[in-house]
This record gives sequence, structure tokens and C-alpha cells, in this order.
Amino acid sequence: MQPGNFVWLSEIGLAIGYERGTYQGITRDWLYWYDKQGIRYLTPEERAIAAEQRADRFAQELRKLGIDPDSLS
Repeated sequence: MQPGNFVWLSEIGLAIGYERGTYQGITRDWLYWYDKQGIRYLTPEERAIAAEQRADRFAQELRKLGIDPDSLS
């Protein structure tokens, strides 16, 4: 199996494949889950980083509108 190739598991509606990535500070080939479009599901660490980036962008937009996001409770 080459990186980017997936094995479709129709019983669970997911594919499994591998690619090089970093998880918990370790860079190597990892197994990942993919949806039917071939989009890889993010690891918990990647989801946390993405959520933080979205929150930062939202805070920037609020500041552009003159709202201090740190003053909101």
C-alpha cells in the first residue's frame, strides 16, 4: 500500500490508509482514517490546533469591529 492509497472498509463506511505525519511530537508513517471522499480525519492534536486558529481569526475579526474579545464573558 502506497501513501495516499486507502483500503475501503464498507462495513464501517471508512477507509484506512497511511501517510507521513507528526503526532505527539513523533514524525513517522501513521495510519489514518479517511472519509468516502478521501479526506483524512484530523488527530485530536490537529483538531485542537485548528480550533485555536479559528478562535484567533474570530478574535481578529472582533477587534476589526472595535470589540475587545478579552472583555467578553
